[in-house]
Amino acid sequence: MPSNKASFFKIIFRSIFRRAEHLVFLLKDKLSERNFIYFACVVVAITCSFAVILLKSFAHNIFLLANDINVFLKLPYINSLLPIAGILLTVFVVRNFLGNHLEKGSSKVLYAVAKKGGILPKKQMYAQIVTSSLTVGLGGSAGLESPIVVTGAAFGSNFAQKYHLSQKDRILLLACGVAAGIGAAFNAPIAGVLFAIEVVLTDITISAFIPIIISAATGALISTVILSRDTLLNFEQTLKFDYHNTPYYILLGILAGLTSIYHARNFQKVEKFFGSFKNKGYRKALFGASILAILIFFFPTLFGEGYESIKTLASKNPGVLLDNTMLEQFKSNEWILLLFVGVTLLLKAFATGLTIGSGGNGGNFAPSLFVGSYLGFFVAKTVNLLNFTHHLPIANFTIVGMAGILSGLFHAPLTAIFLIGEITGGYDLMVPLMIVSSVSFAVSKQFEKHSMDVKSLADKGDVFTSDKDKNILQSIDFYNLVQQNYRTLSLQDTTTEVVSIFATTEQKIIPVLDEHKALLGIIDFDEVKAFIFNPNTVKFMTLSEFISQPKEFILFEDKPEKIMKLFESSKASILPVVHKGKYFGFLSKIDVLESYRHKLREMVID
Repeated sequence: MPSNKASFFKIIFRSIFRRAEHLVFLLKDKLSERNFIYFACVVVAITCSFAVILLKSFAHNIFLLANDINVFLKLPYINSLLPIAGILLTVFVVRNFLGNHLEKGSSKVLYAVAKKGGILPKKQMYAQIVTSSLTVGLGGSAGLESPIVVTGAAFGSNFAQKYHLSQKDRILLLACGVAAGIGAAFNAPIAGVLFAIEVVLTDITISAFIPIIISAATGALISTVILSRDTLLNFEQTLKFDYHNTPYYILLGILAGLTSIYHARNFQKVEKFFGSFKNKGYRKALFGASILAILIFFFPTLFGEGYESIKTLASKNPGVLLDNTMLEQFKSNEWILLLFVGVTLLLKAFATGLTIGSGGNGGNFAPSLFVGSYLGFFVAKTVNLLNFTHHLPIANFTIVGMAGILSGLFHAPLTAIFLIGEITGGYDLMVPLMIVSSVSFAVSKQFEKHSMDVKSLADKGDVFTSDKDKNILQSIDFYNLVQQNYRTLSLQDTTTEVVSIFATTEQKIIPVLDEHKALLGIIDFDEVKAFIFNPNTVKFMTLSEFISQPKEFILFEDKPEKIMKLFESSKASILPVVHKGKYFGFLSKIDVLESYRHKLREMVID
């Protein structure tokens, strides 16, 4: 009987789904292209918002459960054990249900935009939700926003694929999903719009703003209606800016930029360390999760996203952070609290690296806010404790510090400014937010050309989101443009064969190969045309007299940027391609430029 009921509900669900699909196709036929995009961005935003609600609610409730248990245990044992279970469960799901492969991080969205025309696999619509809820929900020291960004992008991308939309509309809906995700996660629609434009998209025109704005607003609205304020990161106290504190905000900006570099580099070192493990399964997960458990045992605020501790730091009683720790008896000692905060902000990079590197799933968005708040508190509290003549508002610095690290890590100062402005419920701190975010961005940019998400891709030559031309070049499959139908010759052939090829084909270059298919040289029509068709001259010449060396040649593994430099330096319109020491074909600069123009028309969102 239960199986019959399951089959019945399965049939009903499929029937409803097919009817909904049919309705959407009908709307696509009836509506104009622009109006259908408006409809699509709302659908994508609603779907993404419910994914955010599911993730946020699960993580928040697990945090509350762990705290309730700690009240009885008096020591954070459960906080240490839950992340181990979460990471091991994540590895189990990836190995058994996701083909033993999961693409982590919002950098995959940038890669999809730059190289795949905005195409993301279907499994990203659910894989990120399941794995990040297990990892972060059970206490892994990472954030949910990166999985939310990937999930939202996947919803937008796959909606566009399902209903056969163009590449530019696919990328637009991908960005709509990202905007809705950030808007819903923080109840911050403006930040959602800016993040989609500042971080994800490489080129956009004014008309593309409308769908992104609609998506971000829809996501924030649904989040406001369904999620409780306790689940979201928000601040209710009134915050005022005193211009006398400007030098200290500049100092905070400089320290935020340096701390961003520290966090990014140490996170990447830990992730690289785990990437070199020979055993990629449960042993690696258990090893990394065990070290994380030890850190959380001594520093419980490293548990989960850490948003509750951010609120505590900005409150009137930050000493509560030391509750249920071995330092609880010293929570009235401000120097002990300051030391605890300082060590915690330095350890966060390692805790997040351990969480993700050992097999968990999450991102660095929440950790950036965590580190920023701790840094702001540390700076303000240190100044106040050293009895400087001027007393700094600790809550202000705690909140503004979040914008500094977010700007420095992601190279997204506008997103940082407006996100913190929205979650504080006002813009009274707009001036210090601008100061800290811009200074942090300038310092970070001085030492790191690319943001944290882009750096790993840029090192491989895969994506350059700040340069539209390079992005388009990266999206071109150069080796599909290689012409392999050229007739070739060997040293044993005669000059008669050369005459025959030039006379009967449109070929202007003849590659000459040895017995192993290695390129010995080329015969260029422009160089031999003066005597090639003179029978009195040709019959007395050997083939080797016609051979010259190409000005440059392209290796199969060369990156697009290098290929274009080879064309520029050689002044040649066509160059030979060599693969593993053997002749592969010829690449024409005209074909590359034509493909570039085609991609440019597809990728520009209007």
